Amino acid sequence: MTDVTRAEYCVIACAEAWRDAGEVLASPMGLIPSVGARLARLTFSPDLLLTDGEALLVTPDGAVEGWLPYRQHLALVTGGRRHVMMGASQIDRYGNQNISCIGDWERPKRQLLGVRGAPVNTLNNPTSYWIPRHSRRVFVEKVDMVCGVGYDHAGGARYHRIPRVVSDLGVFDFATPDRSMRLASLHPGVTSEQVREATSFELAVPDDVPRTRPPTAEELRLIREVIDPGNTRAREVGA
Repeated sequence: MTDVTRAEYCVIACAEAWRDAGEVLASPMGLIPSVGARLARLTFSPDLLLTDGEALLVTPDGAVEGWLPYRQHLALVTGGRRHVMMGASQIDRYGNQNISCIGDWERPKRQLLGVRGAPVNTLNNPTSYWIPRHSRRVFVEKVDMVCGVGYDHAGGARYHRIPRVVSDLGVFDFATPDRSMRLASLHPGVTSEQVREATSFELAVPDDVPRTRPPTAEELRLIREVIDPGNTRAREVGA
């Protein structure tokens, strides 16, 4: 399928984060992760729970299918039954994420969102990351402030897990002896050298890096005709 866009490969890579997840709450942050979560629900993860972001459980088309009171939401969050896909202003080799500030915390060069719920997310339920612009400014040797907790700071937290990091260049995981970041797949048209050049730390790179899988014909139909006919995915990844 030569007409598949880079954005659609990214959708597939994000959707795969929820493959066979069972009845867990998906919390995608960003356009492409949202399309990916809905695609997963419509295909290989039919028990996935989707929310309107407030108090309702919804189907992929937005129809209400249940109520999610705040107490139950917290039970999902703290009991490992939610899988968040967050963004990152910085992320390092062990999966520590920063969304709070750039520079020293006491006198930052730039103030960002703040820590928000990142520590709770990362210590208490699986958390993946979506980064639409892979660069050395984002993939840094050491984050300026730890918001989302990486493998070197998790301290054996029961539900801490970072299943994957998806960028516009490829997919990354932490399947290494020291739980440092590894290149798991490359999107079509991207080379390992390009990824290395766009990363400030030394990635674990296998000798033979696979390609990110393409969408099936049915998945492509769902993305283009059912989930995202307005092509909002191209706003995050234009290629």
